[in-house]
Amino acid sequence: MKIRITLILLLLPLLICAQSKKTKRKVKAKKHAIEQYFTSYSLKPDLAATPYLYYQIYDWIGTNYKYAGCTKNGIDCSGFVNEIYTNVYCINLPGGSSDIWKQVNPIDKNDLQEGDIVFFKIRKGTISHVGIFLGNNKFAHASVKTGVVINDLDETYYKKYFYKGGRIP
Repeated sequence: MKIRITLILLLLPLLICAQSKKTKRKVKAKKHAIEQYFTSYSLKPDLAATPYLYYQIYDWIGTNYKYAGCTKNGIDCSGFVNEIYTNVYCINLPGGSSDIWKQVNPIDKNDLQEGDIVFFKIRKGTISHVGIFLGNNKFAHASVKTGVVINDLDETYYKKYFYKGGRIP
């Protein structure tokens, strides 16, 4: 799994160098847009342990919420986490948020690291929502109301329902 990501990151500069000037401008503009977007959340993808995580998340931002969805036409929170983990870390996390919980080692909020999974108990005190921690107290998730977005764990709503973090062993 790490070999696939490393290979992509090693080949990416070669592919960019071989592109036309017009394509290079488009790539540079997209990279700039990504950096600006994450900077607005005080996040710096170029300094991240896994910059590709941020680029994958950016690609999903704004995707509508759809219960049990797993495509760009609509995705739910667990589908989003599974898609990101599959594309970034080559780890498949099927099922709902409570199924994902069974696959992680629990960690406290103050021990969260980039790429860890955050769990919330919203409905009836059971794990019913999940997202991906990005750093600076921010996490990406598929919200029922707004689709794929970034929020802060200290926002009143998320602070109230936060349960624990989790790390894939």
